[in-house]
Amino acid sequence: MIKPSESTMTNLNKIDRFSLPDERGRFGPYGGSYVPETLSHPLSELSAAYLKAKQDPAFQKELAFLLRTFAGRPTELYFAERLTKEIGGAQIYLKREDLLHTGAHKINNALGQALLAKRMGKTRIIAETGAGQHGIATASVCAHFGFSCVIYMGAEDMRRQALNVFRMRLSGAEVRGVESGSKTLKEAINEAMRDWVTNIDDTHYILGSALGAHPYPGMVRDFHRIIGEETKKQFLNLEGKLPDEMIACVGGGSNAIGFFFDFLEEENVRLIGVEAGGRSLEDGQHAARFEGGKLGVLQGCKTWILQNEDGQINQTHSVSAGLDYAAIGPEHAFYRDRNRIEYANANDQDALDAFQLLSSKEGILPALETSHGLAYAFKRASEMTKDKVICVNLSGRGDKDAMEVARLLGKDNTFAQQS
Repeated sequence: MIKPSESTMTNLNKIDRFSLPDERGRFGPYGGSYVPETLSHPLSELSAAYLKAKQDPAFQKELAFLLRTFAGRPTELYFAERLTKEIGGAQIYLKREDLLHTGAHKINNALGQALLAKRMGKTRIIAETGAGQHGIATASVCAHFGFSCVIYMGAEDMRRQALNVFRMRLSGAEVRGVESGSKTLKEAINEAMRDWVTNIDDTHYILGSALGAHPYPGMVRDFHRIIGEETKKQFLNLEGKLPDEMIACVGGGSNAIGFFFDFLEEENVRLIGVEAGGRSLEDGQHAARFEGGKLGVLQGCKTWILQNEDGQINQTHSVSAGLDYAAIGPEHAFYRDRNRIEYANANDQDALDAFQLLSSKEGILPALETSHGLAYAFKRASEMTKDKVICVNLSGRGDKDAMEVARLLGKDNTFAQQS
């Protein structure tokens, strides 16, 4: 497990977080829109539609209503008392995004983009998914609105997340397996983008994370800002103060940037994102972009990417399908440069251990993605005094991962016999 770099935060007073991204979709040197000409028009159309919706009180009112009645917001801020006593250091709070409908934070963005697609007159939705949580969120909102729905998913991820594949299909979605490359998230995004190019007139692509071409990184962040907004209000109501540290797992980075955004100007709150350390930090064995990556362009966006000297994308690995991606969202790269958000990584075994510890001490099964953030938070808590407070974004629940964890722990046959 790697520690984040110890650094003093650069003065952020001259940075208006609400002005990012700029009109070109850039967060400093990151972001932008590196796409073929065939996608320029639908992205421009989407950007204009989102800007208009963002400023429309009727859109915001309808979204708030759906987040409350369909998704289940607000989510609870939970003090993990037994876990805190077990670790013996800082108090550990969990922001319970796992309690949302479909089991993860992904429903926030899926609802926002589905409402936007409805305003734009689209009738068909496509999406990519890795862990399946974005896929099931998209399938659910499509069932709610009556959209036809196609979900692209790597064949390896379909194996790891068979339950979510079934749930998507139950919700009426067509799930298309992708057999190329590593058969994971990167290839699923490629196929979804190919579909969009072919069907731009009636189709909207609900991209699931805060990455890709403009306007997706800023738009997805905005739809997830409610996580941090609620967390801040809840801490002030419960504790009368803000947490000392906030920790979240980072794949593309949607749950983390939504969790962190309203705390960026709170200089006394340390923000830490945790990437997937995989089996090791050797090339092809992890998905820690800031540990082994280089600046480059992938799937429409300039950011930190795991690639070789020739610019070819490296294979990635993580025990969690949702973190198994070669690039990180551009806003994360921007705030890392300014020492405002720090980044660490946790390996596969760390995540499996954290999965079991939270489950046994609190009766809460975390997603394997979330377990990476938990693993690092447990380490930090053990190093801190009991008057300190850590808040972890519990971005998703682990029902989807239970049988994969059983397989990895060599207990799947035992469970089958018991059932």
